[in-house]
Amino acid sequence: MKKITLFFAGLSFLVSCNSVQKEKESFSIADVTLSQYDNFGGEVSSETVFYKDAIAEKYENLSEGDTIDITFSSTVNDVCKAKGCWMKVALGNDQETMVKFKDYGFFVPKDIENDTIIVQGKAYVSETSLEELRHLASDAGKSETEIAAITAPKKTYSFMADGVLVKQ
Repeated sequence: MKKITLFFAGLSFLVSCNSVQKEKESFSIADVTLSQYDNFGGEVSSETVFYKDAIAEKYENLSEGDTIDITFSSTVNDVCKAKGCWMKVALGNDQETMVKFKDYGFFVPKDIENDTIIVQGKAYVSETSLEELRHLASDAGKSETEIAAITAPKKTYSFMADGVLVKQ
């Protein structure tokens, strides 16, 4: 009887040790097959690429006016339908970041919703004005009713991209 109890106690310990493994926060750009991506803007050359959950944690620690240079991978939730001049990218915890492109110097394709991207640049927190929120909703093809429902400025996780890789 003692042997059976000891066996199950040991088995429970081993199972619990395996379930505590922490998920990786990042990967190396060297692990990416760059030929499977289209490049927009500058070269994405950062050695460390964070997953979207890890970048969400970094945004939570930023105050308005703070910036960090970072590279991360995620999926595109929305993109400007007029020119491809901005995109909204998923973060962990059902949040997203508004990505714009450095010096308005490049655009991304207008049909990349749900595509995987790697983006390199500066993350920051800002407040988006009522006027800009309505303009962005218009660019996204929202209805007049949806645009009129926007009534207050919003704290926004923002990103100024130097370069973007879009998975083919």
